[in-house]
Parts: sequence; C-alpha cells; structure tokens
Amino acid sequence: MATEIPKIISVDDHLVEPPHLWEKWLPEKFKERGPRVERRRVGDIKYVGGEKMYEYDLDAEDAPWGDVWFYEDLVHPNKRHVAAVGFDRDDMEAVPITYDEMRPGCYEPKARIKDMADNHVEMSLSFPTLPRFCGQTFKEAKDKELALACVKAYNDFMIEEWCGDSGGALIPLGIIPLWDIDLAVEEVKRNAERGCHSVCFSEIPANLGLPSIHTGYWEPFFEVCEDTQTVVCMHIGSSSKMPATSDDAPPAVPATLSFNNAMASLSDFLFSGILVRRPKLKVAYSEGQMGWVPYILERADDVWEDHRAWGGVRDLVPEKPSTYYYQSVYTCFFKDRHGLDNIEKIGENNITFETDYPHTDSTWPHTKETAEEMMGHLDEELVYKIVRGNAANMLGLTLND
Repeated sequence: MATEIPKIISVDDHLVEPPHLWEKWLPEKFKERGPRVERRRVGDIKYVGGEKMYEYDLDAEDAPWGDVWFYEDLVHPNKRHVAAVGFDRDDMEAVPITYDEMRPGCYEPKARIKDMADNHVEMSLSFPTLPRFCGQTFKEAKDKELALACVKAYNDFMIEEWCGDSGGALIPLGIIPLWDIDLAVEEVKRNAERGCHSVCFSEIPANLGLPSIHTGYWEPFFEVCEDTQTVVCMHIGSSSKMPATSDDAPPAVPATLSFNNAMASLSDFLFSGILVRRPKLKVAYSEGQMGWVPYILERADDVWEDHRAWGGVRDLVPEKPSTYYYQSVYTCFFKDRHGLDNIEKIGENNITFETDYPHTDSTWPHTKETAEEMMGHLDEELVYKIVRGNAANMLGLTLND
C-alpha cells in the first residue's frame, strides 16, 4: 500500500500580476507612469534566448488579442505557457493570452486557494512574473524613484492583498530594490515587520551587472535576512540568463539545462564564506530540481580537500563545503526520481516540494497523484518532511499537525 501524501506546502508557484496591481498600490503621483495593461493584437512570439528571451510584433494585423504590460520602454505580453493551467499540453505555447482566457487562479487569490484545495495543496509561495524572478524589471528601469515605488507597491500588494485574508494559505514573498543595498536592507526589514519572511534574490547577481556575492557588497543584506529569519529564495532564471548550448537551440535545451544555474549558484555560496559567517541564514533554490546535488557536493568537498590552499578558500571555509549545505540550503523539485533515489546524500532535511502553478511544468491538478507515484514507496515520516515538514521549517511556519 502506497504511503499517504499529507497536504502539500508548495515552495515554488507563480503569480500573474492582476491588471490593477500598480494602479491600486502605487502612490498617486506615480500611478500614471507605473506598469499598466492594454489589450493589443500580438503577432508571432519568437523565442530568441538570452536576456531578451522573446521577440514579437505588436499591433500586427489580424493577430490574436493579448493583454500586454507597458512600463517605461518595456512591452511585455502575457503568454499562455506562463498561465498554462487548464490548457492541454500541446496547447501550452508561447502565444498571447488575455486575462479572460486565463484560469482566475493565476491572478486572483480566492480562486488560487480554490485551485490549491482541489490539488491537495494547503500553502503556497509564489514568485512574481512582470517584475521577473527577483525584481530585475525594476533594477533595469531608468527612473529609480518610480522603480522603488513599484517595488514597494508590489510588496504591499503581496502582503496585504494576495496573502492578506488567505488565512495563511498564501505565503508572502517579497522583492527588493536590487540597485541599492541600503534600500534593499530597509525593504527586508519593512516586510519582515509585517510578517513577510522570504525574499527573492538573484542566483548569480554578477549576470545582472551587480556585485557578486564574493565582494562583500551583499553582506548587509544577508545579515538582515539572518536577523529577521528571512529566507533568501533564488529561482532559476533570476540571473536573466538561462544555460544554453547555442543561440539557435530550441527552448527545450535551456529548459533541460536550467538546473545549471542553481548548481553554479550553490558552488558560489559554498565557497563564499557567507554560510560560515551566517550559520542561521537559510538559502532556497527554486525549480532547480535536486538530482545534481550529490555530485556538486562531492566535487566541492574534493576541491576543498585537495585545492583549498591555492584555491583561495583555506581560511574562508574551515570545514568541508557540504557541511554548510546541510546546515543552510534547501532544494525543491516537482519531478526528480533520480534525486529521490539519492535522498541520503541530498539530505532528508534539505528537500522541499513544489507544484509550479500555473507554468507548463505544473503538476496541477494531479499533484497528489504525481507525488504518490514518485514517493509512495517511501516511509511516512520521510514523505511528510519532503512535501510539508521541511518547508515549514524553512519558512518558519506553525503547523497544526
């Protein structure tokens, strides 16, 4: 008999921002210049990779209608594969979509909670879409006063509207003004005081033209996250660069290789000294799967054993790097049988679970069945940790189990 799957805490879902978000939550003086939605005809959306990701023709004659975000020079059509739940697999394409065509759970909190209940999910943590996975959109903006207001407005919406009356079902996840460390620290504090104890960060900030985590620049940010028990959440793609073999490789190639960013980021953290200095800091990798973890830990430990002197980490990292992974780092997965075969090396206390609603990877509305198929042979205590208990420990949640 398969092990029963307890109610799931999903640590990686996504929010398609509702059209009214910045119109409602920005201060009056910024509203006219904040992000807004217009319904326009959108021609073929072509994947081009890199930071740009997509090209398309706006207002193309006889093209399908789509709801399009405008903000400064940014033109961002909502795409069906980002709001994919409810469509057949072969229809989850990079084509324009309107809010009327989306499942309401993509952008409306009560509808989201209903879809969660139908999917055996009790709690959910959602990453942004228009701001991108760590707020890069506002980092790239020209008017930084407006950009800061947009960051704060998003966080106000996230805490007060998206999560506000959800009874804890929706867990707040904030963004920061990446371009200013002092403002970033202030925003973490402001949000923590309101019960938001998770924050988006870039897996590889140097790819965004920001200082790397080795420079010491981010030390105040990691300090305030540790002090406020705020989890640093890094989603694949939060460096605006996905691994690919060539410019003409189809999107399936970077989708297959997406774990590379998480693996590279973990290597950075293991040899940065941050997890040595900040033993209570929690770092979470989202949508990166976990089957790669045993090898990178083995390799990092071997490098530390053999090369720590000339490698520049002899004094910075006093113990094997894997020590700090087991102490501070969480992985998550939605489908990773290889990872489940290697739980002992990945760490039964370091694994969390996700549904990836409403993206094409999402297992909605069959997440329970998917989990049973993958984990039904594991013992009850271990399954509880993977789909629920570890997420609660990571996010500081109080459960009534």
